[in-house]
Amino acid sequence: VFLFLQAFRGTVKASANFKASADAEVLHKAMKGLGTDEAAILQLLTARSNAQRQEIKASYKTLFGKDLVHDLKGELGGKFETLVVALMTPPLTYDVTSLHHAIKGAGTDEKVLVEILASRTPQQVKDIIAAYKTEYDHDLEKDICGDTSGHFQRLLVILLQVTLILSSFLALFKAGEQKYGTDEQSFITILGNRSAEHLRKVFDAYTKLSGYEMEESIKRETSGSLRALLLAVVKCARSVPSYFAETLYYAMKGAGTDDDTLIRVMVTRCEVDMLDIRAAFRRMFACSLHSMIKGDTNGDYRKTLLLLCGGDDAGEE
Repeated sequence: VFLFLQAFRGTVKASANFKASADAEVLHKAMKGLGTDEAAILQLLTARSNAQRQEIKASYKTLFGKDLVHDLKGELGGKFETLVVALMTPPLTYDVTSLHHAIKGAGTDEKVLVEILASRTPQQVKDIIAAYKTEYDHDLEKDICGDTSGHFQRLLVILLQVTLILSSFLALFKAGEQKYGTDEQSFITILGNRSAEHLRKVFDAYTKLSGYEMEESIKRETSGSLRALLLAVVKCARSVPSYFAETLYYAMKGAGTDDDTLIRVMVTRCEVDMLDIRAAFRRMFACSLHSMIKGDTNGDYRKTLLLLCGGDDAGEE
């Protein structure tokens, strides 16, 4: 039931009168001849669910004998191209390739490891590990261990061991006092092995005992990538949409935009909880997500992001 309810918190939904072949024709026509009809492409793709886009891709191959993503790449460019290709990628494949690039690129992109492993559900993490093995014939845990170290690595590994993390029933019914030390190992053990609901109770108890919010203690006691990961786990336990609202805000705040993060979050959350992210964004910051994207991006890239965002909450309080 929970998943069923959750599914409707996205802004991008499956199109009701969907016909893959008709859509494939529209896209083919948009790319045929001189010039490309970017508007037609972005309007169509943002009005279909990811599952429907996969059907369009298959239909395009059947009708025209060509790979749709390859053709799109040939016609589009820059950030708009990156965004469209991301929209055309199945969610699991997208997470797996993002993690692989984060580990195997020049220097580890710890931000991506943190975001994906802290925010995905236990089942999603399980699927990611299996798909990573299939795709790269490598063990995700080994690859992460080869590329990270210390407490940061230990917590990432705990987050990968889904049987431990968020084993809701076990964690919820496990009685007994926690020891609230502020050493990093206790943070890791408490955060890595508990369900979100249990964690929220732990945070409240921690605050009562220590007089500090869990986040304050983490900021005081840790630094660097470990701090980022611990904070992400805590924020996701409190509220995944708020975590992503904050991630989007800081991707656009100040000089320059972290487009990789902006694209990744907008694409991966538009069918999951974008409505909740928008509401959290409006509550936490002095503007709407829509207005911030509008002010921070341009062209077809901006148009597509705004369609994924799905509406402006500027007038709402």
